Amino acid sequence: MNEKYKLHVIDLHFQGLAETIASYVIEGPAGLVMVETGPGSTLENGLAGLAELGFKPEDIQHILLTHIHFDHAGAAGWWAQQGAHIYVHHFGARHLIDPAKLIASAGRIYGDQMEPLWGDILPAPAENVTALYDGDRIEAGGLTFIAHETPGHARHHHVYQLDDIAFTGDAAGILLPRFNLPDIPAPPPEFDLEMWLETVDKIDSLPVEALYPTHYGRIPHKESHLVAIKQLLQESAQFVKERMDSGMDRDTLVEQYTQWNLERAQQAGLPEEGILHYETVNPLYMSVDGIMRYWRKQITTD
Repeated sequence: MNEKYKLHVIDLHFQGLAETIASYVIEGPAGLVMVETGPGSTLENGLAGLAELGFKPEDIQHILLTHIHFDHAGAAGWWAQQGAHIYVHHFGARHLIDPAKLIASAGRIYGDQMEPLWGDILPAPAENVTALYDGDRIEAGGLTFIAHETPGHARHHHVYQLDDIAFTGDAAGILLPRFNLPDIPAPPPEFDLEMWLETVDKIDSLPVEALYPTHYGRIPHKESHLVAIKQLLQESAQFVKERMDSGMDRDTLVEQYTQWNLERAQQAGLPEEGILHYETVNPLYMSVDGIMRYWRKQITTD
């Protein structure tokens, strides 16, 4: 156990499912730091988890967000309005202060599912938001966190290093603990294969012993996990490209990609419950859309 801090994992029970989205609370010598707020739809669960640890909302003074996707940062505005200071990638800061464009864009994708999925998305007071750049050091709770630029899943992504651990958001992929199957979320518009492969190498080079992705919990076997993520990134992108090259339409490609992932899950011994958990946290159709958009951009820039 680290003597400088205590690390608590709060299960946000996204969509009623255990161990799909984590909010991390680090108890440092000078107070509490939260990494990831989760969406507004899980705010009450997060507050309940905090209360179980014996803390009140006002005890959270500093919040680090790996990126601004709603499953990671949707509740950030609420926390900022309570007085917490938010640290986020400089590309994402303005969208926390004024989330209107994000909400409108997401509304076109999710439609009437916006509220049940994400809940309230509130603006953060500008004075409570700090924009971060690669290599910035954040002094919070008597601890020092280092922000590492880690694009690929999203251009506005940071991994936060704290001594010998790293909070990786989605940059190191997904690994749900009860099912133990590496997975990659590749939604539009910013999936970038080359950047993400470089990011995986960068994470691998960090002097850390364990990773803490937002989905979900501690990964002690850093090297083998990152090898699996790198392989899956390449295989997934190639799977989509081959079918695009053959002229396959998007809906058929989604069906085939879903079937391919289903077979991968079954080969790994995942029960139906596990498949549901992964699909809830990482809808496969969104990865198809993200990877297709990436390949189309390659054609237009060649």
